[in-house]
Amino acid sequence: MVVTVLPYSPEWPGQFARVAAALGMALDDVPIVSIEHVGSTSVPGLAAKPVIDIDIVVAREHRDAAIRALEAAGYAHRGDLGVTDRESMAAPDDDPRRNVYVCVEGTLHLRNHLAVRSILRERPDLRDRYGAVKVELARDPSMDIATYLARKSPVLQEVLALSELTDAEKRAILALNTAQPSG
Repeated sequence: MVVTVLPYSPEWPGQFARVAAALGMALDDVPIVSIEHVGSTSVPGLAAKPVIDIDIVVAREHRDAAIRALEAAGYAHRGDLGVTDRESMAAPDDDPRRNVYVCVEGTLHLRNHLAVRSILRERPDLRDRYGAVKVELARDPSMDIATYLARKSPVLQEVLALSELTDAEKRAILALNTAQPSG
C-alpha cells in the first residue's frame, strides 16, 4: 500500500461533521462521552493522509453496546488490532475514507490522540515540522505504513514531550508506533 500525504484540505472538518452526525444517530441509544475528530486531518494546516480518524469515546460499560450499535449501522468490528481499549470499526463505505474507533474514556490511546491534536493545533512550528516529515516520507514510492509510522515517531515524541503523559506512557506510545502497522 502506497502512503499518500496531501496538503491540508478545508473539506476534512465538514467530512468529519457529516460522519459524526451519522455516528451519533447510530449510537442514539448508547451513552457516549464524545465523538472526536483526531489524527492529522483534525489539525488545520497539517498535511495528512486523506483519511478521517474518529474516536468514539465511551465509558467501559458501554463499549460493547456501542460496537453492537455500529454493527447494526453497517460497520464491521475488527477487534482491538493490538491496542487495548480501542476497538476498530471498518466503515461500510469510503465516503469519506475513515478510521473509526470505539475508545474507552481516559485510556492512553485516547489521551495520546487528544494530546497530539491539541499541541499541534497550538504549535504551528511543530505542526509544520511534523507535516514536512510526513510529506518527505510519502515521497518514497516504496514506503510502507509500518515504516512511515516508525519514521515519523521521533517528531511525535517531541510533540508528546509537551503533553501531560508520563514518561512510561510516552515510551509505550513509541513502542506501539514503531512495532506495528496502523489499523
